[in-house]
Amino acid sequence: MTDTTGTTGTAGTADTADSTARPGRRNRPRVRPPYRRRPRRGAPHRPPRRRAVADGSRRESLLGHALLVLASLVALYPFVQILLVALHEPGARATGLSIPSSVHLDNFATAWRRGLFSEALTNSLLVAAAVVALTLLICVPAGYAFACFRFPLRGPLLALLMTGLVLPYEATVIPLSYQMREWGLLDTYWALILPQVGLSFALGTFWMRNFFAAVPRSLREAAELDGATRLQTLRKVLLPLSVPALTTLAALLFLYAWNEFLLALVLVPDNPGLRTAPLALSFFTGDRRTSDPGVTSAAAVLVALPVLAVYVLLQRRFISGMLSGAVRE
Repeated sequence: MTDTTGTTGTAGTADTADSTARPGRRNRPRVRPPYRRRPRRGAPHRPPRRRAVADGSRRESLLGHALLVLASLVALYPFVQILLVALHEPGARATGLSIPSSVHLDNFATAWRRGLFSEALTNSLLVAAAVVALTLLICVPAGYAFACFRFPLRGPLLALLMTGLVLPYEATVIPLSYQMREWGLLDTYWALILPQVGLSFALGTFWMRNFFAAVPRSLREAAELDGATRLQTLRKVLLPLSVPALTTLAALLFLYAWNEFLLALVLVPDNPGLRTAPLALSFFTGDRRTSDPGVTSAAAVLVALPVLAVYVLLQRRFISGMLSGAVRE
């Protein structure tokens, strides 16, 4: 008979000694080296795919930045040219990007005095501020209603409202003139404020409706579970979130109201005290006006500076407000 006890004991002892000397050898997986295909002799070298994708992205980024720089130069060229002409000495015939030998502010003083810009800028500021405030006061609840509530004829009313975005306001100037005359509002501030509020209502309502529609519905439902009314939900939940959208809308409305020329020309014909900044700028055109390009350029800079200042102050919120409502949950 064969003694299997000794053999088994000896094998067990050997296995124990081997596991003690080199622990984990059996359980360690065998790692195969990655297979790399060797290029054929004489074949051209091809860069890795990741490097090619990175080079393409970098090339697209450089091209995009170059186009943005070019577009910025095209947009800034007229303003820089007008500013340089205004800084020349009075009576100088400067053209193009000719840099003045010394800075002269006499053209600005002359334009301020001849155009009566102290009254014109004040009137434009009052009209633009009133248009922005009244439009936001009306458009915020209107956009909230169109976005969050169901009511009869909501679709047709919204479609009818959107026609205001494509209707040329030049077609409404003559009817507005007759309407303001019947109401006795010609040559008053209301003749400048009310038509612009009505013309801005479609844009403001559509803007705020898109923003409120993009807000997650769970926020409104949570406010309702906490016992908030619809007005409290708008005031305490949605309005704090809509600050970027409101800021951007306010900047656009201020820009439109500040640059309005035709309505002021037709609806305030006989009251020089209500002349706005664009009307004051028109004082420097025509054969019987001054023909000094330096004074005219200075007047144009005075009209454009408030709009530029508003944009610089609100530029941080402008882009975020433009993107508000782009993502909808």
